[in-house]
Amino acid sequence: MASVRKLIVEVVDARNLLPKDGHGTSSPYVILDFYGQRRKTRVVARDLNPVWNEVLEFNVGKPSDVFGDMLEVDVNHDKTLGPTTRHNFLGRVRLNSQQFVKKGEEALIYYPLEKKHLFSWIQGEIGLRIYFVDDVAPPPAPPSPPPSEEVKAEPKSLEEAKSEADAAPKTDSEPPPVPEVAPTEPAPPSEASDDDAEVPDLDGIDPVEASTPMKQERFDHDQLRTSRSMPDIKIGGAIPIGPQPIPRTSSVSSFTTDVSDRFPIERSSFDLVEKMHYLFVRVVKARALPTPGNPVTKIVVSGCQVVSKPARKTMYFEWDQTFAFRRDAHDSASILEVSVWDPLISSSMSDVAGHNFLGGICFDATEIPLRDPPDSPLAPQWYRLEGGGAHKGDLMLATWVGTQADESFPEAWKTDTAGNPSSRSKIYQSPKLWYLRATIIEAQDVPPTSSFQIKAQLGFQVQKTKSIATRNGTSSWNEDLMFVAAEPFSDQPLMLFLVEQRGPKETTVVGVASLPLASIERRVDDRIVVSKWLTFEDPNEEKRVYRGRIQVKIFFDGGYHVMDEAAHVCSDYRPTAKQLWKSPIGTIELGIVGCKNLLPMKSINGKGSTDAYAVAKYGNKWVRTRAISDNLDPKWNEQYTWRVYDPSTVLTIGVFDSCEAFGSDGQKESTRSDFRMGKVRIRISTLEMGKVYKNTYSLMLLNAVGLKKMGELELAVRFVRMAPTLDFLNVYSQPLLPIMHHIKPIGVVQQEILRTVAVKITAAHLARSEPPLRREVVAYMLDADTHAFSMRKVRANWLRIVNVLSGVIDMVKWFDDTRSWKNPTSTFLVHILLMMLVWFPDLIIPTLAFYVFVVGVWNYRFRSRAAPPHFDPKLSLAETIDGNELDEEFDMVPCTRSNEMVRLRYDKLRMLGARVQTVLGDIATQGERVQALVTWRDPRATGIFVGMCLVVAVILYLVPSKMVAVTFGFYYMRHPIFRDRMPSPALNFFRRLPSLSDRIL
Repeated sequence: MASVRKLIVEVVDARNLLPKDGHGTSSPYVILDFYGQRRKTRVVARDLNPVWNEVLEFNVGKPSDVFGDMLEVDVNHDKTLGPTTRHNFLGRVRLNSQQFVKKGEEALIYYPLEKKHLFSWIQGEIGLRIYFVDDVAPPPAPPSPPPSEEVKAEPKSLEEAKSEADAAPKTDSEPPPVPEVAPTEPAPPSEASDDDAEVPDLDGIDPVEASTPMKQERFDHDQLRTSRSMPDIKIGGAIPIGPQPIPRTSSVSSFTTDVSDRFPIERSSFDLVEKMHYLFVRVVKARALPTPGNPVTKIVVSGCQVVSKPARKTMYFEWDQTFAFRRDAHDSASILEVSVWDPLISSSMSDVAGHNFLGGICFDATEIPLRDPPDSPLAPQWYRLEGGGAHKGDLMLATWVGTQADESFPEAWKTDTAGNPSSRSKIYQSPKLWYLRATIIEAQDVPPTSSFQIKAQLGFQVQKTKSIATRNGTSSWNEDLMFVAAEPFSDQPLMLFLVEQRGPKETTVVGVASLPLASIERRVDDRIVVSKWLTFEDPNEEKRVYRGRIQVKIFFDGGYHVMDEAAHVCSDYRPTAKQLWKSPIGTIELGIVGCKNLLPMKSINGKGSTDAYAVAKYGNKWVRTRAISDNLDPKWNEQYTWRVYDPSTVLTIGVFDSCEAFGSDGQKESTRSDFRMGKVRIRISTLEMGKVYKNTYSLMLLNAVGLKKMGELELAVRFVRMAPTLDFLNVYSQPLLPIMHHIKPIGVVQQEILRTVAVKITAAHLARSEPPLRREVVAYMLDADTHAFSMRKVRANWLRIVNVLSGVIDMVKWFDDTRSWKNPTSTFLVHILLMMLVWFPDLIIPTLAFYVFVVGVWNYRFRSRAAPPHFDPKLSLAETIDGNELDEEFDMVPCTRSNEMVRLRYDKLRMLGARVQTVLGDIATQGERVQALVTWRDPRATGIFVGMCLVVAVILYLVPSKMVAVTFGFYYMRHPIFRDRMPSPALNFFRRLPSLSDRIL
C-alpha cells in the first residue's frame, strides 16, 4: 500500500532563555515552519526554563523551489503576558531535513538558539526530538462529477488504456507529456529585521492542527503502461526505432568506418575518463519456438561468441539478459548475429555443443544506433527468426552502441571481464557503527564472602571490570566498558555475567543478564542517562533463579565518530548520529582510468596473468571497478563521486589482483586471497577547487622481500566546492572531531582497541555483499596493521623531526655566523635592527608577522602544480632498508622466527634502548640542575645565584630596561677578538650544579 511520509517534531523544553517581560522572566512559545506549514505550541507563562512536551506533525512534500527543506524553529515571548506590546524574539534554530532520521533512531538534542543578525542578544537552547514516520495513505475518495465547463482527466483501467492506444492513429512523434497541476502553496513567512520585530499573531492557529495543503490532481502514469507481452510491431511507412535485420546469406563486408566518426564524443557525467564504446545487445524473450525445452541464445560479433543462460519457460521463453561487446577502431567485423538454439534435440544442424539451431537474425553493425545518457533507453522489438526450425518464431531484443555510462553497463555481460559475476563494478556502504557504553555501577544481593567482577560480551567483544570484594552483599565498580555495534542491530543481545573469583586462576559464572540492543537508549550529547536495574539469573538452571541484581547505565553514544581508519588518513570525521551532521561543503570526483605495466601475479597455463581491479574508499562509500581479465594494461574508465564534509580528509584508492574470478593452472581460487598491488592516497585539502588532476601514480608495494614497483595507476581527480566561500573557510576553524571527543575523550589505547574491532565488523559486513569485498582488501584499505613495530618507521619519524627542526637549526647557525662577524655588513645591520626593536618594542610583533607573510608569498612561487602528493619511498626509507629489519617488520605476533633470530633482534633492541636511556638521563639532569638553583642542594651555588638575582633586580630597577637590552645585545655580539675561547662563567656555574643522577643505582 502507498505510504505518506510525515515529519514529527517533539518540542520538549528550553533552557536559560533571556528575560523579556521587564520583570526578569519571559513567557515563551515556539513557532515551527516546514514546507509552508506553520505550527505553534502553547505559551508557558513566566518561565525561563519552559517545558512544553508537545508533538507537532508536518506533511513532507516534494522538493520545491518555493519552500526549502529547512525546518525553522522560532522562540518568542508572548506580548499578552507582561508590559511589552510586541512579541519579542528569543532565538531561532534552522535545521536541514538531511539531518532528520526515521522513527526509532531519534534522540533528544539541545540546539543552541541562534541570532537573527549580528547585534542580536540571544542565549539559551531548545530541546527537540525530530524524526520521520511513514503512515499508510488513506484510500482515495471516489471522484466527484466535474462541472460542465471543466474537463478533467480520469484514471482509466489498463484494458481501456490499451484499447484507446490501439485505436489512436500512429505518429512518428512521441505522445505529449501528461500535464501536472502544481499545488498551490502559501508564501513563505517574511523574517523580521530585528529581535523585537512584530511577530504575526498566531493565536488563532491551533497548536496541533496541521495546515491542509491543496490536493494535487495528476494522471497515474503506471496505469497507462502496456503489459509485458508486447504486440507485434509492424514496420511500414514509419521510421524504425531500432536496427533492421539483414538477410543471413549476406556476405561479411569490411568494417572501415572510424569509430570517432560513428561514435561522437559527447560531454556527460563521465567527463574525467575516456569513453569506451560498447555494442549492447539485450535479449528479452522469444515466442512461438518449436521446442518444449529451455533454449539459449548465441551472439557472435567481432570474433567473440557468447551463449546466454537457458530461458525461463513462462508464457514466453524469457532471458532478459544484456551483453556488452567492446568496440574499437580496428574492429573489422560489421555483422552482429543473434541465433536461438535448443539444447535438448540433437540433429544434423546442431553445433559443436549439441544445440539444435532454431533460427537467427543478422544486423549490420554500422547501422546500429548510438545511445548516450541522458537519452532514454532503447525499446526492444520483435524480430522474425530466419532459418532453422522456427519458421514463425519471434525474438524480442534491443541493440545499440553506448558507453560505460549506460545504465545497463554495470549488470551486463562484458567481454573484458569474461562475463564473471564477481568482476562487476559495485558500490558498497560501510555499516553504521555505534559506540555502546556500559557503565557498571554496583551489584546487590550477591554472596558476601567472595570477590566479583562483571564480564560483558557483545558478539566476539568481551570486556571485564576489575575484581571487587563484596561488602554486605554489595559490590561497587563505577567503570565504563565500551563496545562497537553495527546497525541494523543483530538479534544477539548484550550479555552481562557475574563472575566469582574463587582463586588466582579459578572463576565461576554465578549469574547472567541480557539486554536486547533494540531496547537500548541512544544519546547524542553528554546528558545524564538514567540508570536501570537488571536481574541476574542462574545460567545452569532451567527455571529462573534469582542470583542478584546489577545497576547499569547502557546507551549508544552517537556523539562520537567511530574510527575505522588511522586518524592521520581518515576520510570522514562525522559523528554517528545523523542529527549532528553538517551540510556538505563540496564533492570529490574520481576517474579511475586504468593501469600500465602491471606485473603478472599468477600463472595460467604457464603464462603470467593479472586480473586487476581497483577499490576506492571515502567516507562510508566504497566502490569497486570491474576486474579486467588477463590484462597487464587494464582500462576501467569508471567515474565516481563522493560528498565532502571536511577538506582535511583522505581519499584512498587501491589496486588488487582477483584470485576468485579466474583460476590459475586449474587450481581452485576460492581459498586464496586477493593480492594487493599498491594504493594511492589523495588529501582533499591539497587540491585546488575546480581543477582536474590527471596523473599517473606509481604503485609501490613493500613486503618481506623489499620494495617493488607493481605498475602505474592513472587517475583523474577534481574537487568542486558547493558551500559559500565564507562557510568553506569557516570549516578550518572548527574542531576536527565531534564535540564528544573533547568533552569526554577516549584514551589512545582504548581508541585503538575499538578501531581494531570496527575494522573487523566492517570487513565482515562487506564480505557478505555480492560480489563480496574480501576481508584482506578491507584490512589493507583501512591500514589495519599500521601500528606494528617497525625500526624503519622509527628512523623515518626521527628524520621527520630533524627536518621540522632544520629551520630552527639554520636560524641558530645564521645567528652564530652573524655573531662571529663572518659577514660584517650583516652583523652591522643586525645591530641597527636590535636598536630599533628595543627602542620601539611595538614593532616586534608586526615585524615577525610581516616576515612570515614574506616567506609565505615567496614560497608560493615554488608550490606544487603537478600531481597531488603521493607515497615517498625516500621519506619512508623503503629503498635503503636492511633485510633483517624488513623481516622483523612483517613478522607476525607472536614471533614465528627461530630462537637465534629472536635473540639477535632482542640484543639490537637493547642497544637502541641504552642510547634512548642515556638521552633521557641527560634531559632529566638538565632539569634537575635548574631546580637545584633554589633548592639549596649546594648551599654555596644557591647563595651565589640568589645574590646575583638581587643585584640584577637592583640594576634593572635603577637602569632603564632599554639600555640594559641594548648593552646585553652588543656584548653578546661583540667581535671575536674581545672574547675568550673558554666557556662562559654562567655556563661553568650551571654545569657545576648537582643533579639526582648520582643517586640512581
